[in-house]
Amino acid sequence: NEKAALPAGFREYSLDQLRAATSGFCPDNVVSEHGEKALNVVYRGKLDEDRFIAIKRFNRSAWPDPRHSRGRALYHDLNAYRILFDQEGNPRLSSYGLMKNSRDGKSYSTNLAFTPPEYLRTGRVIPESVVYSFGTLLLDLLSGKHIPPSHALDLIRGKNFLMLMDSCLEGHFSNNDGTELVRLASRCLQYEPRERPNVKSLVTALTPIQKETEVPSHVLMGIPHGTLSSQQKILTPLGEACSRMDLKAIHEMLEKNGYKDDEGIANELSFQMWTDQIQETLNSKKRGDTAFRAKEFETGIECYTHFIEGMMVSPTVFARRCLCYMLDMPQEALGDAMQAQVISPEWPTAFYLQAAALFSLGMDKDALETLKDGTDLEARKHS
Repeated sequence: NEKAALPAGFREYSLDQLRAATSGFCPDNVVSEHGEKALNVVYRGKLDEDRFIAIKRFNRSAWPDPRHSRGRALYHDLNAYRILFDQEGNPRLSSYGLMKNSRDGKSYSTNLAFTPPEYLRTGRVIPESVVYSFGTLLLDLLSGKHIPPSHALDLIRGKNFLMLMDSCLEGHFSNNDGTELVRLASRCLQYEPRERPNVKSLVTALTPIQKETEVPSHVLMGIPHGTLSSQQKILTPLGEACSRMDLKAIHEMLEKNGYKDDEGIANELSFQMWTDQIQETLNSKKRGDTAFRAKEFETGIECYTHFIEGMMVSPTVFARRCLCYMLDMPQEALGDAMQAQVISPEWPTAFYLQAAALFSLGMDKDALETLKDGTDLEARKHS
């Protein structure tokens, strides 16, 4: 087959180039959570033109294979965080590699409150589990919130639709369509898998509800199309501090912000949290916070590293350790800022800190681009 042309702005790199950029996929360049034990490992790399990149190396079995996938549920653990949108506003599913690597039906990473009941009983995922997850996605769309299915079903049984519906959706669809979506969500979230609809019947039920099928997604969603606005966006205080490499101001803002940006991201601890090992890991974070507050950055690095090695997930901890590294080890600081972005892709702070690290490394052009990415995220967040 003829090689398809790449879209404008994209470049293709050979395996040899990527191998050279990562020093032969050296373990020291791994930035993904769980290191080389992860199903798909992320490396930091440096191209010949001194451009830093992140490279995800997929397990050989991660690629979609229609022959092996036929007749089985391709995608489980579906939730709003796995749906991305392209520049046209069209939805795209992400994390296919993770889905296929857990195709044995033994993996589910969402909060236990949103996990199919049969998975909690047996530890396995079945095709009906996909439908249950789709029901939680419908709830997110209807309510604008991440409501636990059990609570939502109580509201539906009590016919408290108004408490369930997002007020921002008022006037955007008829009462009949809203009722049908609530009914579908309720059916998808039934406790017994056999009582849930199959995918074919879901498509049949949703097709009449879909309106304006010929109108492009970017028009429906009000996304500007074509040329981008050239208006210069104003930097936020943190963005401004990172652009000036004002480490004192960055420290004050990270300290003031605390861990509020970790909500919904950091580990939800199970019964294991009461073991000595987990408790010691949590204590190391507290010691790291104390050192960070006192600007004892070497101690902060040591304590936060112990917390991270305990398999705990916190973008804020990576952000704080990033600043601790910034004085003397900008390359390590950049790695931590990139890891914070891996955990929380829509977090402007991760981009601002990457920009600060890039400025420190003398990579001003890349720093300015990253600073703009963070500013764009911040603008969308507050629009």
